[in-house]
Amino acid sequence: MGKIGEKLKIDFVVSTGDNFYNMTLRFYNLSLIFTNPRACKPTVLGNHDYRGDAEAQFSPFLRQIDSRWFCLRSFIVNAELAEIICVDTTPLVKSYFLNSDNHTYDWRGIIPRKRYITNLLKDVECALRESTAKWKIVVGHHAIRSFGFHGNTEELVNYLLPILKANNVDFYINGHDHCLQHISDTDSRIEFLTSGAGS
Repeated sequence: MGKIGEKLKIDFVVSTGDNFYNMTLRFYNLSLIFTNPRACKPTVLGNHDYRGDAEAQFSPFLRQIDSRWFCLRSFIVNAELAEIICVDTTPLVKSYFLNSDNHTYDWRGIIPRKRYITNLLKDVECALRESTAKWKIVVGHHAIRSFGFHGNTEELVNYLLPILKANNVDFYINGHDHCLQHISDTDSRIEFLTSGAGS
């Protein structure tokens, strides 16, 4: 990926989550992710990132290790023609709260969940409504539409998708399913892109 990125002179790479899959930050070499010194790396959290110290990924220490690293729960990247709204989708998925499959999740900053989700969805709706960008792109870890192993994420279909449709979002990009997919919505302009080969 680094060689292709340098050849194409790209400015940033968006990570769709599960950033520290089965390893701790202590052993992770951020500089191996992407070698282009100019490339910013906006990063969303995935479900595996919550299975440890999720808040460690927000630490300024990581930016000291690699200045290209940027991770918050949810945030906006303004890239002139495009606005990229990065959304923390893991707290939307109810099953992580009901059935943790013997995993311990770091829900600091998320509880009470209902209030967190209400505020998150309001923030996304407000950001999209106020956006004047030619291209509106939303990035989250979980799929809205997917033919992969995990399939559609019903909570995102019910709560996030109506907001994206109402605000003319062009692309929704996700990881989670370990495959590549491109699905066109049948009743809106949204293109659903899954790039989960690295997650």
